[in-house]
Amino acid sequence: MCKTYTNITFKFTVLVFITVFLSVIANRSYSQDNNISTDLKFSRALEIIDEYYVDTVNKPQLVEKAIKAMLKELDPHSVYLTKKQLDKANETLLGNFEGVGITYQIIKDSIYVISTISEGPSDLVGIMDGDRIIEIDGENSTGKKLNSDYVQKKLRGEKNTKVQVTVFRKSTNEILDFTISRNKIPIYSVDAYFMLTPNIGYIKVNRFAKNTINEYSMGFFALQLSGMKSLILDLRGNSGGYLKTAINLADEYLKKDNIIVYTEGVNNLKFEYNSSSKGNFEKGKLVVLINEGSASASEIVSGAVQDWDRGIIIGRRSYGKGLVQRPYYLPDGSVIRLTTARYYTPSGRCIQKSYKDGLDKYSKDLTNRFKHGEFVNQDSIHFPDSLKYYTNKNRLVYGGGGIMPDIFIPLDTTRDSEYYKTIRKKRILNNFCIEYIDINRKRLENEYPTFEIFNKYFIVNEDFLNDFFEFSKKEGVEKNEADFIKSEKYISHQLKALTASMLFDNSKYYQINVDIDDDIHKAIEIINDKKYFKEKDIFYK
Repeated sequence: MCKTYTNITFKFTVLVFITVFLSVIANRSYSQDNNISTDLKFSRALEIIDEYYVDTVNKPQLVEKAIKAMLKELDPHSVYLTKKQLDKANETLLGNFEGVGITYQIIKDSIYVISTISEGPSDLVGIMDGDRIIEIDGENSTGKKLNSDYVQKKLRGEKNTKVQVTVFRKSTNEILDFTISRNKIPIYSVDAYFMLTPNIGYIKVNRFAKNTINEYSMGFFALQLSGMKSLILDLRGNSGGYLKTAINLADEYLKKDNIIVYTEGVNNLKFEYNSSSKGNFEKGKLVVLINEGSASASEIVSGAVQDWDRGIIIGRRSYGKGLVQRPYYLPDGSVIRLTTARYYTPSGRCIQKSYKDGLDKYSKDLTNRFKHGEFVNQDSIHFPDSLKYYTNKNRLVYGGGGIMPDIFIPLDTTRDSEYYKTIRKKRILNNFCIEYIDINRKRLENEYPTFEIFNKYFIVNEDFLNDFFEFSKKEGVEKNEADFIKSEKYISHQLKALTASMLFDNSKYYQINVDIDDDIHKAIEIINDKKYFKEKDIFYK
């Protein structure tokens, strides 16, 4: 009886196994057949169009448009890039390009050298800040034909190739010829680092590129040597970059074996990225600044810092870009950057904001946030209970896309008079400073040999402002007295900061603008508030 029952059970088990196996094979076969059918369908449609359409068809262009249309049906961040687009997109992340080593601007149909990169190709041959490029390889390089594409096409090129340029130097009223040998030119991802107080340091990172950690480390150790005990990390406007770089930066602040971020998708199993023991700032007060322009890698760093209660996040809700893209290369060198997973913070929050209402609404999200009042009023932001998460020390945080800061700082709209918005939009502030330095460079260099002297003694006085108003008028923007009074503080600071950045280096722009930066002022206040830290119990002891 028992033996017969066992035989029946065994046969039944084998039968079930065979049924399931055949079912799996059938489903897989159906799936493969279905894929083959779909591929043949697309290929046949292309053949029909090519053979029978009324006009000549550009097949490569048609295929590109079809790929783009397919990707649009998936999500906002799955994209198709031509080889040229890919190379350009990768430039800033790889951290260099090949060219002549100048920062330039096109003003009044002329190419102005704003600055030369120290020890770069142009600097080595004697080109100076303020020079105006009037010929490139014997061809006139002024006039309405000028745009960024024209300049890059003429000045960029392979390492060790040469380009002839002719410049007009206003300070000596000379026309000079130079032969420049192109070389690799670095693109920096750390805009500035300096001490805000005797013990508070500041580092601004503009992207997460290949060389970011090296740049960051150089700034970090320089600040430590200057006495830094607390750090303000500025990720405002940082739209992201390499995942590995974000993980390495977050690792600087976290103890060993803390989850920094994890990824997961239907076709990608959950994968966790953990911190190591190599962090250089695992203790000490840390504040991270974010805003609506902080995305992707910036959100990974700020999310990890927040979830592990390692520091305070200050600013406004970040962008909400938490989709992982992997490149898939096509035969012609183009690439499909396909979303393969989502990013999640250590507490389980999905960084990606919703795109279920379509790409059009998604693309207008920041505009809608502004109209809704989110940038100026924290009370306008509402999260359902389903989006509640808790940090390592049981502090309440919210999911739903982006990182909501611990301390909200409203966007200062009081400075935005119509006059101020117009002169910024038309780059009149910037262009005036270029012309002002062009005319006064020798005097300025003699009066202000160092930035410290400039910062202490240079004043945007009445004469300076009158020159600016005259310049603005020539550019078609009349001074509005009421608007100027409203924005005077910010206009004056911008003029001084831009002048400093062009006279010294770009980091000086941020150093001067600290005075009108509400986020930084709040960060300093929080770091110095011992009672606040005690109550919040944020930092490791």
